[in-house]
Amino acid sequence: MTTKTLLIATRNKSKFKEILKIIGDLSFRYLTLDEVGYKEDLEETGTTFEENARVKAETIGKKLKMLTLAEDSGLMVDALGGKPGIYSARYGEGNDRDRVDKLLKELEGVPQEKRTARFKSVVAIFEPNTGKTSVFEGVTADGYITSEPRGNNGFGYDPIFYNPELGKTQAEATLEEKNKVSHRARALSKACKYLIEITASVRTSGDWFQR
Repeated sequence: MTTKTLLIATRNKSKFKEILKIIGDLSFRYLTLDEVGYKEDLEETGTTFEENARVKAETIGKKLKMLTLAEDSGLMVDALGGKPGIYSARYGEGNDRDRVDKLLKELEGVPQEKRTARFKSVVAIFEPNTGKTSVFEGVTADGYITSEPRGNNGFGYDPIFYNPELGKTQAEATLEEKNKVSHRARALSKACKYLIEITASVRTSGDWFQR
């Protein structure tokens, strides 16, 4: 009996944990980039979330001949013209807290009603048997950027994004609560249906990859 394998193209342990919480019940063996020995940098040269997700999924999937899932996401703040957007993970030097502080400084003096924002996620799945890449999108409800960080859960900008569906920041929510309404969960829930469909199509032709 072969084992279906899905490569999650990320080195972000928090993101990997969130993804597994959402799709981990599917009948796959999940591997990280480190586990397959992929050492090359994941350059995000696209101008949109979709382009970046596609490039990562296709570049890695084609090279390793593996079913590959890549995700690109970010925070879009209206008062900043949609920034940090695709640059969310590299919006300034340092760590997550440094980037949070930078964004809060840029919003100093901006009233709450003009601090509207939302998260967007795009998931791309490259299927090596067909060479096809499928894309799935998810967006949170419109929330706003708080005046200071609140909560110790999540990662990235979660401590300053107030999600109205949660009634608190995403960092104040448990992972289970966040995964009911997050941008990533919404994109991955659509991707799940696709993964279930293509699983059936390869049962008679072998697996994509085995270790």
